Amino acid sequence: MKHTRSTTIAIVGLVVGGLTVASPAAAAPPGPASPPPHAGPPAHAGPGARDLQRYAEDTWASMAAMAHPATGLPDDNIGGDLDPATASGYTSPTNIGGYLWSTVTARDLGIVGADEARERLTATVSTLERMERNDGSGMYYNWYAPETGAKLDIFPTSGEVIHPFLSTVDNGWLAAALRIVREAEPTLADRADALYESMDFSAFFDSAGAPGLPAGTNRGGFWEEPPGDGCAVPAPMYNGSGEEAFYTCHHYDTTVSESRIATYLGIAQGGIPATALSGTHRTMPAGCDWAWQEQLPTGETRTYDGVDVYEGVYAYEGMSFVPSWGGSMFEALMPDLLVPETAWGPHSWALNHPITVEVQKRHGLDEAGYGYWGFSPASNPFGGYSEYGVDIAGIRSDGYTSDAEKTDVDIDRPGCTTGTNPDPTFGDGVVTPHASFLALPYDRAGVLKNLRGIEKKLGAYGPGGFYDAVAVKSDTVAKRYLSLDQSMIMAAIGNALTRDTLKGYFVDDELEQRLRPAMEQQVFGSSWGARHP
Repeated sequence: MKHTRSTTIAIVGLVVGGLTVASPAAAAPPGPASPPPHAGPPAHAGPGARDLQRYAEDTWASMAAMAHPATGLPDDNIGGDLDPATASGYTSPTNIGGYLWSTVTARDLGIVGADEARERLTATVSTLERMERNDGSGMYYNWYAPETGAKLDIFPTSGEVIHPFLSTVDNGWLAAALRIVREAEPTLADRADALYESMDFSAFFDSAGAPGLPAGTNRGGFWEEPPGDGCAVPAPMYNGSGEEAFYTCHHYDTTVSESRIATYLGIAQGGIPATALSGTHRTMPAGCDWAWQEQLPTGETRTYDGVDVYEGVYAYEGMSFVPSWGGSMFEALMPDLLVPETAWGPHSWALNHPITVEVQKRHGLDEAGYGYWGFSPASNPFGGYSEYGVDIAGIRSDGYTSDAEKTDVDIDRPGCTTGTNPDPTFGDGVVTPHASFLALPYDRAGVLKNLRGIEKKLGAYGPGGFYDAVAVKSDTVAKRYLSLDQSMIMAAIGNALTRDTLKGYFVDDELEQRLRPAMEQQVFGSSWGARHP
């Protein structure tokens, strides 16, 4: 059943090495493509629109280079010169979802024509319809071969045996993209909707919740069989399908997490209660029993629909905010690309998001002295992949660090512990451009200045747009493009230039009626304190 799009969101204008993939030139589907509807950014697109349009065009080149025309599935990553031989040979539900909304965005920005976008989206949806899934939940596995759509049992880059896993958050991003496609491309509305409706997010929801929490919350996902040496909890599948699942031992138990997209979808489907928004920690509780966390929080307890929630906050230069687990930008702001969190959470997200951006900015420019900012998990400029963030702004005590040296901040917890490194000297800071793009709604001028420096002074820009990360002191660039990070950039630019069109596609009346009241009543303890001059 297709749902009526909500009218509350403004709509203007129209989303390592292994197997061989199509070259960038061959990545476009066959057949004639209509000309782009317009060249350049939309009218009244705001400051920096031409730069943002150029960034989007180049970023799309990397997405097109990763996409396989026969299947419409993107590789997870590709080398900085977009050579097909450097493509990863594997993909995930998140990668596929990001490619879908990036294709819609490319069409809406006039980068590709409507015919080409439709053919690309049709190829992807057709492949999704035949890909192997879990019978009890309708969820997709974590790894597939992008050139065929087959489920992977062996990881192509390492030869490691894969225990097929059904990820809560990865399926969340794919399902979110299907909601967008069903509204953005009328010829695929019924097919995209059928796929979306078949994905039952209550399969992840543990109504008993995590220890110490007052309401149910999601597990990280499940396996169909015992996962070798991995920690698993066998249980009947939570949605009552009758299937057995082997759930992750961990829950998603922090509020500021990218995993909240799955919670939103479960509420929208009616499979989990809106009280799930109270089933995650803002911070860990106060007191010395929880002094392992990065800071001792302050806060008060509030009651929502009969559920008591400790509204804890951390502090940074006079500001207070609800932290993420690792202190990264994408944990805080990725769901905001699709969900109107600031409009529906005037006393929660509308405060927390801009303060999160300011914390990242002050850390990079002032505290650490890097000259640049924006920290999020990404390619490591020195090889591999690493988690970057502002350590003091994350719950994890040895959190995501902002430099290559992994400088760990450890402050006093008064009355509990004495910090071992309260005033650190930071080293070679690693900035990740996608993190800066996520901040566009909250500091557009600051983001544009930051990105221009990363492009022009650090040289972290190539044929597919911004490279994935750069270490600013040594000027070491991770010359690789990650599908996930590029798709966040596409979504952020699309929203900035079209007044949140992606949110308009994502939201319908049913989602708004079920989710908005629960979000509107939330009151975080976030505060600007003494404003920065």
